[in-house]
Amino acid sequence: MRPSTHHARSARGLLGALLTSLVSLAALLTAASVAQADTSICQPFGTTTIQGRYVVQNNRWGTSAAQCITATDSGFRITQADGSVPTNGAPKSYPSVYNGCHYTNCSPGTNLPAQLSTISTAPSSISYSYVGDAVYDAAYDIWLDPTPRTDGVNRTEIMIWFNRVGSIQPIGSPVGNANVGGRDWQVWSGNNGSNDVLSFVAPSAVPSWSFDVMDFARQAVSRGLAQNSWYLTSVQAGFEPWQNGAGLAVTSFSSAVNTGSSGGDPGNPGGSTSCKVAYATNVWPGGFTADVTVANTGSSPVNGWQLAFALPSGQRITNSWNANLSASSGAVTASNVSHNGQIAAGGQVTFGFQGTVDGTFAKPAGFSLNGNACTTV
Repeated sequence: MRPSTHHARSARGLLGALLTSLVSLAALLTAASVAQADTSICQPFGTTTIQGRYVVQNNRWGTSAAQCITATDSGFRITQADGSVPTNGAPKSYPSVYNGCHYTNCSPGTNLPAQLSTISTAPSSISYSYVGDAVYDAAYDIWLDPTPRTDGVNRTEIMIWFNRVGSIQPIGSPVGNANVGGRDWQVWSGNNGSNDVLSFVAPSAVPSWSFDVMDFARQAVSRGLAQNSWYLTSVQAGFEPWQNGAGLAVTSFSSAVNTGSSGGDPGNPGGSTSCKVAYATNVWPGGFTADVTVANTGSSPVNGWQLAFALPSGQRITNSWNANLSASSGAVTASNVSHNGQIAAGGQVTFGFQGTVDGTFAKPAGFSLNGNACTTV
């Protein structure tokens, strides 16, 4: 029996209502996902976890003025930074993202604290977004202590100043210059009353970099501010604002700590690796492909490799080949697959990926192989 016209229209109406409900549900789920990824924190010492492995903290301790940050899936940004403090004293806060332990709050799955003598490499990548209407430094902190403590203040703090704006300076006084990780730095040394502070100040703003934390830890050891028997307890990246600061952001962050041999030069306890990277691209409106060639220019084979780099803002990887990738945007670490784990002395490996791009295309600023900076061609 054929249904009446009235019944047929009712069936179509019910189907339309069902489809509308499904679309609304999908929109709600998408909104919930975005809300979960971007978490606002205004409590002075409020924290949240991103990527299931790093902690983002507001860490407002030097002022009673309001400060809010928003944690993203790859870092955080400062959304409110009221008030100011004198530039000849301590900053008003240190909002940051970290791997390790900070005042008993340890990031999920971290293998820190770890004894320096057991760490072969500690590759890390960081990308910052800066503003001009504030007084601040963009700082990467490395904390060292004689004991594997997870609470309180460590004995030695290493600060890497990627940028500074305004009439501010590190703790202590200048003690010379050094080339660390292939970059030149002005070195400062002093004590803030609670711990020793060794600071490396970039001569100009560094927006992003992939490097080995151990290069700086070894600097502290060589200068008598730490020992190989000490422990790396945490690494943190963020900002120390004195005035304003809204708009500052860590756009990507990654940190790993590798213990044992890295497969680099056996004569170097840090596992130093000499390398050269070629980054060949094919770009079209809205997309691109990249073929990456990693050459071992050292005299020893590399057994097991990790290449760290930071994708510029607006780029996202959609698929890849010949490597395992840790992320699709921001700080990315590409590691070998089963068939290309060794790079012979004088040899090379190649991998690649395809992605989307929103805005002007740019190549990564630098690369590091097993925590050591590579030259680019």
